[in-house]
Amino acid sequence: MQTAVNLWPLIGVAVIIVGFVLRVHPVLVVVAACGATGLAVSMPVETLLASLGTAFIKTRNLPMILLLPLAAIGLLERFGLKEHAQASIAKIKSATTGRLLIVYLFVREVSAAFGLTSLGGHPSMVRPLVAPMAEAAAETRNGTISDKLRYRIRAMSAATDNIGLFFGEDVFVAFGAIVLMQTILAAEGIPVNPLHMAMWGIPTAITAFIIHAWRLHRFDAEIARDGAGK
Repeated sequence: MQTAVNLWPLIGVAVIIVGFVLRVHPVLVVVAACGATGLAVSMPVETLLASLGTAFIKTRNLPMILLLPLAAIGLLERFGLKEHAQASIAKIKSATTGRLLIVYLFVREVSAAFGLTSLGGHPSMVRPLVAPMAEAAAETRNGTISDKLRYRIRAMSAATDNIGLFFGEDVFVAFGAIVLMQTILAAEGIPVNPLHMAMWGIPTAITAFIIHAWRLHRFDAEIARDGAGK
């Protein structure tokens, strides 16, 4: 005889969706979702507050870990990090936006394949260095660029970081996803060597590099057409 499943605890998911759609502060959304889920399962208020307090104490150092690098990068930007990066790339006559991003894609993917995933990132590398250098390369060849193209360059810089990280870390044998897949397959009676799984990530990483490098090459042509149109 089947028993009815209580779906009311899933109300927390609905609260998160609505909160993010309305662009409410993430912390308020998460706390509201926890409260809604706790009340749905008839959890006492004091137990709910104790759970929130325990979770806060366990993660209280996380904001410090995230904010310290941002503060350091902000200080560097205040003293002209972005301007120095743009001036440096402007001196390289053969540099283009696509070539610069292809080099960054290669470095990002190879470093992620060795487990060095923290060497890049949007706040620590793309915003202060990669995107300004990519913009400077476009301005050196085409003069002043349009705002639309400038935002396209920034978006392509962020996408390059994402692709390099996503496909590069799949080659790292100690990557969490590989360990998870190996554990699940082993539980189903399918023994798999994590090293072999990581090795099979190499063809995918190479293919992703070739495809995105081709897209960046085409992006150079788009930037050239924008300059010719002006």
